[in-house]
Formats: sequence, C-alpha cells, structure tokens
Amino acid sequence: MKVLLLVSAALSVSAHGFVETITVGGTVHQNFNPSTHPYMPNPPALPGWTASNTDLGFVEPNAASSPDVICHRSATPGRSAIPVQAGQTVTLQWNTWPDSHKGPVIDYLASCGSGSCTNVNKQSLQFFKIAEKGLNNGVWAADELMRNGNRWSVTIPSDIAAGNYVLRHEIIALHGASNPNGAQLYPQCINFQVSGGGSARPSGVPGTSLYKATDPGILFNMYGATSYPIPGPALRR
Repeated sequence: MKVLLLVSAALSVSAHGFVETITVGGTVHQNFNPSTHPYMPNPPALPGWTASNTDLGFVEPNAASSPDVICHRSATPGRSAIPVQAGQTVTLQWNTWPDSHKGPVIDYLASCGSGSCTNVNKQSLQFFKIAEKGLNNGVWAADELMRNGNRWSVTIPSDIAAGNYVLRHEIIALHGASNPNGAQLYPQCINFQVSGGGSARPSGVPGTSLYKATDPGILFNMYGATSYPIPGPALRR
C-alpha cells in the first residue's frame, strides 16, 4: 500500500507542466526544462530562468512575499534572451497541464533597465501586467490553454521602449484554493530583447508585492463560481 501511495503521489506531481518552447515569428526557442537541465553538467544557455522545481511543483500563497514567487523557487536569470519586436505575439507551449488544475493565466513584463536580464537582481524587477484571463462563460483560462494544445499566446505591448525585459508567465491552480494556502502558483520567467516600439516605460511593482495569500483571487472557492476576481495589479491599458 505504501508503494502504491508513493507511485500515486509521483504521478500526481509529474502531471504538472512547464513551458517547453517559445515561438516568436516562426522561430522556436527551447525553454528551461526542470526535469532534465538541472542534471546536465553543461546545460545550454537558455532564455528561460532556471529554478529548483525539479518536482514540477508550485509556490504556495504563504510564500507570496518571498523571492520564490517572482520566477519560481530559487530561480536564477536565463543566460540568453529571445529577440522580439514590440507588438509581436509570443506563443508559449506547455508540455502538459492537468485538467483538474483550473484557474487564470496571467502575464507580466519587467524591464531590466540599462543592463542585461542575464544578471539582473530579480528583487529589483518591477512587473506590470500585460495580459490576464480568468473565468469567461464558464470556461477557465487553463481550460482554454489545454483546448489549444497546451499553447498560450501573449502580445508584447507595441508602445514600450526597446530594451531587455523579463516576461513572467503564470498559471494559478485553484482546485484547493477554498482553503487557506491552498492555491498553487506556477510562475515562469523568460528573457526577451525587445526592439522597435515606442517610448513607454510602464511603472510596476516588485514580484513579492503582486499577491497576498488572502487576496480574493488567491483564497477562492472555484466550485460553482460564475465569476472570478483576477489577482494582482490592474491590467495595463
């Protein structure tokens, strides 16, 4: 019985996904793979931030003020950046996502200032929300992602100034969120080098200030819900 329980737990954890590739302008870029790259002696220089989520686990709401919530547990900057034009659409391909893990999909950007995102201090990043989707006509954003072959697209704002940015892409799973500290946060960060655009330099907030464990969209009973208050700062218009 103990062996069966352990196997069941392992299968449950392994069902959690991650962004496997990023497609921009027809070019497919490999992302950080928490199941393989941490075990390589010389992993490739990837745009995705590395993290210690080898269990494909999550960040709990009680850690919302911890640096782990910024780009996942013990995350360190990606070692390269993907070129993208302001106004261009980025497609994020998840390897999988469990049907039971319903919730919103939220995207943020943060400028790395005059420096490179490859050595930025994550606690200095100021994130502004560029896209969000929660519950629409009974369909959760996570359901929409799965129906689209585990793909999600987000458009880089056309008016932002050229420069180096971190995209924070996140799914929040709400199946246990009716209990305190029951939501599951799955943030992932990817470096982009944005060209073109305008002169806008939106203000933001530190990643550790995006949520509180008691926010209505974090502590939330999804069962029977007809609407959902998406957590985090207001969407930039």
